[in-house]
Formats: sequence, structure tokens, C-alpha cells
Amino acid sequence: MTAPRSLLITGATGAIGSALARHYAAPDTRLILHGRDLERLDAVADACRLAGADVETSRVDLTDDAALTEWLEHLTLPDIVIANAGQNLHAEPGCEMEDWEATSRLLAINLRTPMAMAERLAPRMAERGHGQIVFLSSLAAWHGLPVTPSYSASKAGIKAYGEALRGWLAPRGVGVTVVMPGYVSSPMCEAMPGPKPWEIDAPRAARRIARGIERNRARVSFPFPLNLGCWSLAVLPAGLSQRLLGVMGYGRPS
Repeated sequence: MTAPRSLLITGATGAIGSALARHYAAPDTRLILHGRDLERLDAVADACRLAGADVETSRVDLTDDAALTEWLEHLTLPDIVIANAGQNLHAEPGCEMEDWEATSRLLAINLRTPMAMAERLAPRMAERGHGQIVFLSSLAAWHGLPVTPSYSASKAGIKAYGEALRGWLAPRGVGVTVVMPGYVSSPMCEAMPGPKPWEIDAPRAARRIARGIERNRARVSFPFPLNLGCWSLAVLPAGLSQRLLGVMGYGRPS
């Protein structure tokens, strides 16, 4: 696969998104970077411009269907779209369930938004005959973590959607890659409850993701030991997996 000439990255102010933006920043490359934090977005954009990239930024509300549609329809269609924007959520100790309003917002950005982006951009890519859509899932998609049920559900949902969409779009020349990282150092990661084995930094994660995108991999999951463990939870009897999660420190907070 030749080097992409243009990329759209949402969540470009987060750890993985900003690392991906910096990784791809180069002369003759156009980056469309989306983020909510204006100060951070400008800093990432400036760093990418210093590396020679042509950079456009946006802070449009991705969960607003009308605003999202208008924004995407006026974009020059990128070679690669990385739907990276997302958030995490967990129930606080002493609470029966996660806050429902917060859960709804999480599902909107983690699941509904990347699906909406694909719905609007995939037909244009198929008509053009090439392109790639990248969805950010998580190793939590293999088996839901009791400490983050809504987050796990959103990541399992986008994993299933991306895998299905890959088969749907492949005959039209459009690739789909589902990225399933483990713990990547970031404020969001540190806020998550439970142990964080094999945590890696964002630049290393970005390099792993970029290699998978370049090869049009169906799934990019890492690090290997944690991926193997999470996959094992998915294939073991569910009752046993849930007991193991409790033993490992991922049970319901008290």
C-alpha cells in the first residue's frame, strides 16, 4: 500500500490520536484533525505543520447528525479515516449503576459517531474505488469488564460493526481495520479502575496501529500477552471468565 496522501483523525487531542497525527505528519500529506480542546488541537496541528504536513482542524460536534453530515460532505474525501474519538466511564464506588446520561453520551461518541461517519463516507470511498476506515475498539471488546460495562459494550459494538463492514466493503476496494489496544498511557487510561498490565506509551501504540493500517489488517490488537489473555476470557465458559476477572482485580467496585 502506498503512503496515504490525506487522513482524517478524530480525537486528535487525545493520547493515541495526537500520536497518530504526529506519526503521519510529513510533507505532501494532508491531515484533517478533529478535537474538542482548542488549545491542544492547535498545539498538535502546529507540531504537524512543523513536520511539513498541510493541516486542517475542526471542533464540530460529532454527535450532532446535521453538523456531522455538513462537515463531512464538504470535506475532500481522505484516503484514510481514523475514527478515534472516544471516552471512558465507570461506576463510582457505592453506586448501583453507571450514570445513565453519561452512558448515553459515551455510546454516542464511542459507537454511534463512528458508525455515522462510515455511513456517510464509505459510499463515497466505494464510488472512488479505494479508501480505508479505521475504528478504535479495545481489548475490553473480547469480554466485558465489570469495572467498565458501558465502555466495554461500546467497544464490543464497534468491533462487531467494523468486522462486518469490512466484508461488506471489500468488493468495492474499501478496507476496514479494527484497532484493539490494551492500556495506552493517557489521562483516560489512568482514570480507569483496575490493574493496567503491559501498559505502553502512545507513540509506540501509534506505530503499531500505523503498521496495521498500512497492511490493511482486519484487526490490530496489542500487546500480545494481554490480547491473548483477553481473547481467552472470550472463549472460556463465561462463568469461569467472570470469576477470573474478579480474582485479577476487575470485579465490581465496593
